[in-house]
Amino acid sequence: MIVPRRVALRSLFALAVTGVTGGALARIADRPSATTDVHAFDELYRGRRIRGFTGPDGRPVALVDGRPLHLMRCADGGYVSPIDHYATSPTPLAATRAAVDEVGTARLSRFAAAHGDHTDPTGGSPRGVHA
Repeated sequence: MIVPRRVALRSLFALAVTGVTGGALARIADRPSATTDVHAFDELYRGRRIRGFTGPDGRPVALVDGRPLHLMRCADGGYVSPIDHYATSPTPLAATRAAVDEVGTARLSRFAAAHGDHTDPTGGSPRGVHA
């Protein structure tokens, strides 16, 4: 059976298009999507609900039972919280877990979210930021 030239060309064109788009789609699938949040976590840890996400300024945001926990980036690339300035954690999740380990069953202070701002927002006397 002789294949008409038109059918042969269509088949070659289809194979070429599939090969090009298939490779492009594979490369796109390997990349993380723009909506992937590298700081996202949501778990129950030692009876506390801890959540994390990227804030509008691109910095990680951490919540412990709905209360914000300030995270600071260290020069070594790790993170610390005001709960423990001396232990560097490799990720925001690890820093939040370390804060929960340190605080135990106590509730986070409302000042744990505002490290560096030691004043009472209600106009009272200066306060600490630790739990």
